[in-house]
Amino acid sequence: MNKKSWDIIGLMSGTSLDGLDIVYVKFYSDKDSYEFKIINCDTIPYSLHWEKTLRNAFNFSEEELDGLNIKYGIYLGESVQNFISKHSISKIDFIASHGHTIFHKPEEGYTLQIGDGQKISDVTGLKVICDFRTQDVEFGGQGAPLVPIGDKLLFSNFKYCLNLGGFANISFEKKGERIAFDICPVNIVLNYYSKMLGFQFDEGGKMAKKGKIDQNLLEELNCISFYKAPTPKSLGFEFVKDSIFPILNKYHIKNEDILRTFVAHVVFQISECLDNKLDSSLLITGGGAFNSFLIEELKSVTKNTIVIPDTNTINYKEALIFAFLGLLRDENKVNCLSSVTGAEKDHSSGRIFTKQV
Repeated sequence: MNKKSWDIIGLMSGTSLDGLDIVYVKFYSDKDSYEFKIINCDTIPYSLHWEKTLRNAFNFSEEELDGLNIKYGIYLGESVQNFISKHSISKIDFIASHGHTIFHKPEEGYTLQIGDGQKISDVTGLKVICDFRTQDVEFGGQGAPLVPIGDKLLFSNFKYCLNLGGFANISFEKKGERIAFDICPVNIVLNYYSKMLGFQFDEGGKMAKKGKIDQNLLEELNCISFYKAPTPKSLGFEFVKDSIFPILNKYHIKNEDILRTFVAHVVFQISECLDNKLDSSLLITGGGAFNSFLIEELKSVTKNTIVIPDTNTINYKEALIFAFLGLLRDENKVNCLSSVTGAEKDHSSGRIFTKQV
C-alpha cells in the first residue's frame, strides 16, 4: 500500500514573543500511523513594533482587536510568502496557523488567537486552517493544550513530552488515555526579568545560576492554588499578571535572585508531575531546553532519562504539531482530545479558509 503524504506549512507564535516560528513539513501516513520530516524552518523575530503591539494587545478595545486581527493576518501571510520565496518551495497543500494568543479564559467561556485566516489565505493564495481552540472551549473544554495529539501520534516512544516555552506543559499516557496540562510559567517570567538586566533571555541560565534562592518567595510561589487544582487545566498571560507578578513584586531582592528562585519553582512544579519511581524517558523541547542550568537542576531531582532532541525539534515542535493538527482537521479526524481538555467529546477542530475571488 502506498503511503499518503502532505506538504504543510505550520505557524506558531508563543507567549514568550521571541518571534514567529514557520516550519515546512512533509507528513507520511499508512492508515493511522504517521511520520514526518522537517524540510525547512525559520524563526522570524518580531520587530519592536510588533512585540510591543502584541504584548499590549491584552488591553485593547474590541474594535482595536478586530483591526489587529486583520493586520496580523496580513503579516502572517506576508511572512509565509517570504519564507516560500527564500526556500523555493513549490508544493504546499495548506497552511496551519496557531495565531497569537491574546486572551485565554476558558473558565469564562472564551479564548482568542489573532491572525485572520481569510487574510492569510488572500495574501498567499493558499488554503488556511486556523482557530483550533475556540470549538473546544464551546464544547466545555480548556481549548488547551492541543499539542498532546501530536505527542501521542508522532512522539509515542517517550513516556513524557515536556515543552518549556512561555509556559511548561506536559503530556503522557495514563490508564489508556492521553493526559496533558499546563504546569507553570517559565520563559514568560524568566525573559521578563532577564530584560531588566539588559538581556533578551538568560542564556544557559547563567544569570539565574549566580543568584540565591529566596526560600520565602519559593514557598509562596509553590502555594499558589492552581498547582493543586485537578486537570484539565491551562494557563494564559492572565495567570502571570494576576498571580505571579504580584507575588514577585513584594520581594525587594536582586533580579538574579528572582531568576534563581523562579528556576527552583519551575523545577519543583515539573518534578511534582513526574513518576520518579520509574526510569522513563522525558523528551524536552521549547526554548527552555537550551537553559542548561534549568535542565541540570531538573536532572538532579528526577530519575527519568532526559532526552534533548535535535535543534529543529526543540525549536519547532509546536509549529510542527500545529501543522499536524491541520492535517487531522483536513482529514476530518480527531485533533482535540477530551481527556486532555475536558471537552464533552473528542472532536476535529479548526476553521478552513480559501482565497476569496
